[in-house]
Formats: sequence, structure tokens, C-alpha cells
Amino acid sequence: MNLEDILITIIEKLEKFSIDYMITGSFASNLHGIPRATFDVDIVISTDFEKINKFIKDIKNDFYADGETARSALNKTGIFNIVHFETGFKIDFIIKKRGEFYEKEFERRKLYKLKNKPCFFTSPEDTMLSKLLWSKRAESERQFQDALGVAKIQKENLDYEYLKNYAKMLKIFDLMERLLKELEKNL
Repeated sequence: MNLEDILITIIEKLEKFSIDYMITGSFASNLHGIPRATFDVDIVISTDFEKINKFIKDIKNDFYADGETARSALNKTGIFNIVHFETGFKIDFIIKKRGEFYEKEFERRKLYKLKNKPCFFTSPEDTMLSKLLWSKRAESERQFQDALGVAKIQKENLDYEYLKNYAKMLKIFDLMERLLKELEKNL
């Protein structure tokens, strides 16, 4: 079983229990931008504990998952993960945060096909903004390069006004300016 097959299985389980989701992080930046190796998947979810508990019970034969960790993540708007027993592949579930950007990001998610399975992914713009946020938090050049890779591939289709407005709101406008200057150099 490869990583995409595992991910599709999980997406189908999320849908089975009516758990709203969107794939984000490096898996999304690989879709929208310049691919690089990644060893896990990040999925933002919006749900309640009853649904998550049913989901965890349903996958327990194939995945390590801890219900109490999931409950804590839901209460703190944090993160919990599951690990595929056979492959060690990890999926991080990020509880959707409250706030204007996070609501808008979830509203703007788009369906893309993963091996003919329609799955929700963050939009290219929101993938870039998220990567820039992580770049700032972790002082990570790799995250910045992921955002730049999306910009290089999607440059003709991006909503630059949206990017600038939310970069200001998220206090990452300096990184957005740097990204746009880098993009201009490559034109």
C-alpha cells in the first residue's frame, strides 16, 4: 500500500463520519507547486469528539490512534496524529482554528483528484500563506521555499490582492514581499 492509497482510505473514513477536512501542508504545496519528498500528511479538520471517536474506532486495526490525545487536541484547537501500522506513515490532524483567516481558508478549499478520488485541498493562496506562517514560526527556509514553489507554478492564477491582505493580517507581509521579489527575479 503506498502513501496515496493510505491517504485516500483516511479521506474516505473522514467522509464516512461527515468530518469536514482539507489537506494542507507539504502535500498541498506538492499539488500546487514544486514537489519535494514528504513523510507525512497534514489535514485540517472541523468536527466534534463524537465523530472523531467513531473515526478512531473504525481505523484502529490499521492505525495507531489515541482517543484521549484527539480529545485534548479538540479542546485546545491543537494537533493529534495517527500512524499506519504497516508503513509507519503519519497523518497529522490539525483542528481548525477560529478566526477570520482560518474560516476563509476553510471556505476556499477546493476539490482536486488524488488517483481519481476527489479530495479537498487548501487553495494555492492559502497553501502559500500557511507555509509562510510556518516559515515565520519555525524560522524555516524550507517552508518559505515551498511557498515560493507554489507561487512559481501558480503565478498566472494567483489572487495577489488576497495574498497581500491576509499576509498583512497574519503579520507575515515581510515574508510575502520577499517571496514576490524572489518571484520577479525568476520571470
